[in-house]
Amino acid sequence: MPIKKENRKRYPPNWPEIRAAILERAGNQCEQCNAVNHEHIVRGDDGTYMRPEGQVHCDQTGAYLGMARGSEYPALRMVKVVLTIGHLDHTPENCDPENLRAWCQKCHLAYDKEHHMRNAQITRRKNSGTREMFPEAYNA
Repeated sequence: MPIKKENRKRYPPNWPEIRAAILERAGNQCEQCNAVNHEHIVRGDDGTYMRPEGQVHCDQTGAYLGMARGSEYPALRMVKVVLTIGHLDHTPENCDPENLRAWCQKCHLAYDKEHHMRNAQITRRKNSGTREMFPEAYNA
């Protein structure tokens, strides 16, 4: 995922080197589902993905499930895998390698789902105007 403009200053100047080291550690594949960086895969409607040569893998664990022909595979869409670096604690300043994971877009979004939902809720409340009406509810 691209770094949001408002968060760029939270990353260290050597972020490109840190990112490269995490990708190397991961063997240039997702550390959750094993999808290979920059490879075009087909996402299935059954919790799987198919690599170009026909190998089918679980999209949550990366476990190899067998071979399939394209015409037999329950395809949803083709995507290009782009690995991103995720922070387990959601803190960009914490670039300890143990806090970082190389993830495909799907795995990164799945990991961050709860965090994004909390942030969206906070933003909605902040923009709703209820803060002025019920200030005691926002002193937490």
